Amino acid sequence: MKPIFVRGISNQFRLTLAIILSVILLVANHRLDPARESLSSALSPIQYLASLPGAMLDWSSESFATRNMLALQNKELLRQQLLMSERLQRFEHLRQENERLRALLGSPAYQDSRKMVAEVMEVASDPAHHYVVLNHGSRSGVFVGQPVVDAQGVVGQVVQVSEMTSRVLLLSDVSHGLPVRITRNDVRLVANGAGELDEIELRHVAKSTDIRVGDLLVTSGLGNRFPEGYPVARVIEVQTEDGQSYARVTAQPLAALDRIRYLLLIWPSPDSGVTLPHQIPVPAADNPPEEAKPDPNTTHGEPNSTQGSANMTQGAATNVNGASGAATTQPPAEVH
Repeated sequence: MKPIFVRGISNQFRLTLAIILSVILLVANHRLDPARESLSSALSPIQYLASLPGAMLDWSSESFATRNMLALQNKELLRQQLLMSERLQRFEHLRQENERLRALLGSPAYQDSRKMVAEVMEVASDPAHHYVVLNHGSRSGVFVGQPVVDAQGVVGQVVQVSEMTSRVLLLSDVSHGLPVRITRNDVRLVANGAGELDEIELRHVAKSTDIRVGDLLVTSGLGNRFPEGYPVARVIEVQTEDGQSYARVTAQPLAALDRIRYLLLIWPSPDSGVTLPHQIPVPAADNPPEEAKPDPNTTHGEPNSTQGSANMTQGAATNVNGASGAATTQPPAEVH
């Protein structure tokens, strides 16, 4: 029901007033900028307070990340660091060799090869031996004599392999020898472990040998065990005494042998000349070669001569490795 007495502002008056106010605001718009800035400054704390819940939620999601996610990210970053460090080591060797104008395009140190990151599971408790146990074994293709490096340089080589684990003899062990050369002048030497994690020795070095403190030692590639060009140690002391035929040279390994955790296993490239153990048919220890079943496709004389030649070749290779220090002695005692 429509009321009889209605009092109020008419629509025409409201429209006229709105038009007048709009014109005034359009004309005075530029004069209202100081007042608008003052009002915005007064309302800024309220804006920060309104955005505070969202900022706290973002901070909480970043701060309370799951442990598994952080562990996976850390492991992936360490793997990438090891791979990149290994490449940088080879590139540094390439730069040094190019400065002496050597043609190293066919060098095995620069051929692409398989690599695998392994984690240290256990450290030797026997003070007479320096070795660690890795979490990869024959199931992953690890073999005896395989070179092992870290982000800084050579760590050692595999001396024992099981199904799931492998044992690495560190280059600081007294039974370990490694053929090396000086990058400054290409003098070839043999680095032997001294029984200390931060020290190795260069034995039987003539006094006339050009070797200085600070010289970088890298793998020479002799013995077909370690690829050429991987950093090993840096010379820290050279002593020559009267009455002695040889100088006493001490070097410090570049790898941090006392705090290694992740290592890099390296497989030889196909054209490096290194033969993997699974490519060499070796008879079992309880089956002597003379009791082995003869091959019906060959005569009795030919296999014997072939085997004799193979034994002589293997013996010569063993002598070379022993002379150069690439091969090691018997594996150390078990970890307790």
